[in-house]
Amino acid sequence: MKKPGVLFLFICIVIYSNAQDFSLKVWPDGASNHNGMDLPEEKYDGVRVRNVSEAEMYVYLAGKEKNTGAAILICPGGGYSIEAMDHEGFEIAEWLRERGITSVVLKYRLPYGHHEIPSMDARRAIKAMRANAAKWGIDPNKVGIAGSSAGGHLASTLGTRFDFGNEMGNDPIEKFSSKPDFMLLLYPVISMKKGVGHMGSRNMLLGKDAPPQLVEKYSNELHVSENTPPTFFVLADDDKAVIPKNSILFYSELKKHGIDAEMHIFSKGGHGFGMNKNGLPVDQWPNLFYNWLKSQKIINK
Repeated sequence: MKKPGVLFLFICIVIYSNAQDFSLKVWPDGASNHNGMDLPEEKYDGVRVRNVSEAEMYVYLAGKEKNTGAAILICPGGGYSIEAMDHEGFEIAEWLRERGITSVVLKYRLPYGHHEIPSMDARRAIKAMRANAAKWGIDPNKVGIAGSSAGGHLASTLGTRFDFGNEMGNDPIEKFSSKPDFMLLLYPVISMKKGVGHMGSRNMLLGKDAPPQLVEKYSNELHVSENTPPTFFVLADDDKAVIPKNSILFYSELKKHGIDAEMHIFSKGGHGFGMNKNGLPVDQWPNLFYNWLKSQKIINK
């Protein structure tokens, strides 16, 4: 048998260096509820997944020499029917890790009409990040959340509905807060109202005949408060799938409550551009976000 060539070894090293450090289950002993999906999970079209019935965290630890102490939970989008784990998850995590920000890509359970399940997974994941702060080199006061498209809806749900932990409980992870310290929202679904929100995401999360009270509950622009964290928005003016009004409504509510926010609406980019869009100006957003983190004193380097 031939020994592996230099090129083969180089490719293996590159692949390994770009992979997450490890993964762990959000609910290692099993979640208290089930999303109704019994089919096997499927990967397709790169690293997109569907039929997700078990939540996992893919952890990208910042190296000691670059570590800023900041961390971010990343929620990929996909209309609550799939999850685009690659360009809205792993690629963002790799970029952030290179800049000293520990990143955790969340594969959340898809709802299939069980509206409480994705946010339940995301809250638990943020708590788990804070519970592991010392081990992972994280400052527990610098833990944010990011989300793209429907993942942006999930992120903004956490930014408007969170808990501060239960110190008297028996579960050590539940002692920690689920409140994000900052948010990154990429072309996010915000509202569940007709004419504003993305109806595909709404139908998957709430069901096709969602009652008005449930629509209101998950129209996140209605739930901004003085406790909502500072937020950075990225979107394109020509986005026809999730119209800019989603972000604009949320931004306006943040301003009413005195919350720091920064919004970048690029003229071209469409929907779902993730980390890049073939040289269009929207490619600038990662560096803009990094500089915003500096302005917010989340990072100092």
